[in-house]
Amino acid sequence: MLKNVTITLSPEAALWARKQAAEKNTSVSRFVGQMIEEKMGRDEAYWAAYRRWKSFGPLDIDAANRLTREEANERPR
Repeated sequence: MLKNVTITLSPEAALWARKQAAEKNTSVSRFVGQMIEEKMGRDEAYWAAYRRWKSFGPLDIDAANRLTREEANERPR
């Protein structure tokens, strides 16, 4: 079920929104709704990726076994 909301925009933002909506052949209301839903989806995708990353746990890296700067930059002959 869709909900109606009232928003307040500066004149410049309202003009921009009207132009963008006209280019997409839609209403300002639908244009703003789509923008919000896209932002919501990006935020959800970010946090889902963050939760996956956190689930990997700590990396088991032993600093004592790292290459020295010289070894890392050594070129094969």
